[in-house]
Amino acid sequence: MSTEPETTEDAARETPGAEAEGGTPGSGAEETAGARGSGAEGEGSDAADEARTDGARTGGAEAGEAREAEAGDSSDVGGGEGDGAPSAEAAGTDAAQVSEAEAELLAQRLERERIERRKAEKKGPIEAGTKLSGKAADLLAAVRAVESGEKPVSAVFAEPETAARRPAPEPVRRTQPVTPAVAAAPAAETVDGVRRALAEGGAPEALAPQAAAVLGDGAEERLREDPWLLLRVSGVRPEQADGFARALLGAACGPDDVRRLRAVTVWLLEQAALAGHTALEMPALTAALAQRGVPDPDAAVQSALAEGEVLAFQDGLEEAAEPAEPAEPGEGEAEPEPVRVLVGLERYALAEESLADGLARLINSAPRQDGSDADWERAAAAAQGSAAELIRAVAGHGLVLHTGGEAARAEAAELLDAARQLGLRAFAAVHSPLGRGRFAPQAPVATLAGLLYGAEGPGRDADGALDLDLLVVLDAPQLDVEAGASLVEALPDGARLVLSGDPAVLWSAGPGRVFADLLAARRTPQIASRRPDPGPLGELVSGIGVGELHQVDAPGKEVVIVPVRDAGEAVHRTVQLVADSVPRAIGVPAEETVVITPGHGGAAGTRVLNAALKERLNPGPGRFGGFDPGDRVAYSPAPGRTVPGRVVGADADGLRLSCAGEAVVVPRERVEQCVRHGWALTAHQAAGGRWPAVVAVLPGDAAQTLTRPWVYTAFSRAERHLSVVHGVEQALPRAVAEGLAKPRTTRLPDLLRPEAPAAE
Repeated sequence: MSTEPETTEDAARETPGAEAEGGTPGSGAEETAGARGSGAEGEGSDAADEARTDGARTGGAEAGEAREAEAGDSSDVGGGEGDGAPSAEAAGTDAAQVSEAEAELLAQRLERERIERRKAEKKGPIEAGTKLSGKAADLLAAVRAVESGEKPVSAVFAEPETAARRPAPEPVRRTQPVTPAVAAAPAAETVDGVRRALAEGGAPEALAPQAAAVLGDGAEERLREDPWLLLRVSGVRPEQADGFARALLGAACGPDDVRRLRAVTVWLLEQAALAGHTALEMPALTAALAQRGVPDPDAAVQSALAEGEVLAFQDGLEEAAEPAEPAEPGEGEAEPEPVRVLVGLERYALAEESLADGLARLINSAPRQDGSDADWERAAAAAQGSAAELIRAVAGHGLVLHTGGEAARAEAAELLDAARQLGLRAFAAVHSPLGRGRFAPQAPVATLAGLLYGAEGPGRDADGALDLDLLVVLDAPQLDVEAGASLVEALPDGARLVLSGDPAVLWSAGPGRVFADLLAARRTPQIASRRPDPGPLGELVSGIGVGELHQVDAPGKEVVIVPVRDAGEAVHRTVQLVADSVPRAIGVPAEETVVITPGHGGAAGTRVLNAALKERLNPGPGRFGGFDPGDRVAYSPAPGRTVPGRVVGADADGLRLSCAGEAVVVPRERVEQCVRHGWALTAHQAAGGRWPAVVAVLPGDAAQTLTRPWVYTAFSRAERHLSVVHGVEQALPRAVAEGLAKPRTTRLPDLLRPEAPAAE
């Protein structure tokens, strides 16, 4: 039984509304830049692939075929063909049976309870001024002095001169980190018991460690009682779980078994989450259940609801076809408002509700008065264009949205500098460690994950909130609902939040589309940058963003198109470009060039490309779990997060990496799940970073999966040079013109609607 995880493309076919989002543009090889890759990358493709063991479609060229391709002719960038075209679980060992998802859910609940207690304490009565402090106490003393006649009114309430504000000093780091959850390894006897059950049911025994970790103590007994629990293991599909159940249960097993109904319902919702949905509409879910051979889909959903494994919601429909005519007197009651019924997993439902509550708090409350209106206006006057608009918007609002391309990051940097000059404790957060180098060199910048875990940034105050006044989150489209909920819950009362990013890039690898939903809701000020990205690459990417694939003048070989006939030639040409042509003609070494392709699987996916690139650039036996010192890797500490790095070595503790200048040790048992070779990445893995040179690979089998956001994301990762290995012909310009992002089903717009007023 194969347990290779499916790609998001597969999940899309099984889950309504979850089609894969791929993408790359292209017209004729000689006339227009563009290219497309193989193996569909969906909206949540990296989350799907990284949350499971290494799997997904394999297809096409193996590493040996790639090696044979290297013997062919080279593609020289210097004489480029077609140039001028585009491009928590708690650490206690007694909780080993608790899954990582349950631990995260528990942590979110505890955090919300703590915040609610803090709010309740602040709302308590104040007795006779005894609990007043600071300005409130001074004001009370001044009133009493005037009432008693000790001081004249003019002396007490004269407006003092505003002292010049000094830049905020670097805050002292608080030592209150929130450490990421690390699941305890299952006991050896538990793994052995699961291995026996798997062998008896004909399932691969290699699944035993993962199944034992997911099911916890008593895993063998639970698996024998309910074989469909095997679906909780990443990469296992319903038909495989059905075969395992038939082997264990015999005649007692049937397609209408209530255990199967619940398990398949949960599995479908998990696949939808991997494709970016936080919930599914009831008709879509029941249709998917019917496709999976469930005889009574409605009963399956009701059973899962009764067991508390999924939740149902009724959301009002914002758009109506025609406004209802007012009812005449005596005509009876008005028709009920149309609603849609959504079904989702509890973890995403709670995260989305918590996110909506936190956003409403920011939108509806006035920010802390740090600096006078005149101070903020002087800061805005010192800036220019949309940077000045951004500063003015932040002065009076708790939440501001800022959109723009790579050049717009300079406006966020100006805002951060102005805020610190006004005395605010202001920080920036980026999606990937690679994003630090793309921001102002002296600005205080942390990764979002490091900020939330307490490993980076200002630390926490006495209430457990982030110790800051202003937070600018860059790469905001990469924010999923769980990270967004953790972020807004961690902000102190009166703080300001700016979400800044390029709305044209791929959405988050995790479920939700937080930035896009907020932009569509129009509940808060939105500042659009008017700074264009420079040069031929900026011109190319800007055109793609509006659905046009232009030819661009590239006198410095900034954009080169390399046409190919098939996937084998695409692999060969890619290796030649990275190892020879780009270093020789452009001056960018191989270690500063990244390859981007639509998916992990396929004849020119990341697996095949990385095998070919390793053989050429760092050959070795792969003695450390398939890796050798010097290998470029993509390390995924959590689904949806990828950190490029390099292998340093290995020892008894695990595989040693250097990631963005930091030493990382990956335990042996997590290497296969968390580390891939990283010369070639998917666009989701590359989001948040930029490289001097990018080779975008678009083989013919990717033609149907390309979308405008994929092409935009892949091409915009290049700083100096973009080579497009183009095998999709007219599918590239068609994707740019017509390939919009696939819709995601989320509840955030409906949750925000009654909570927050629309922005003027």
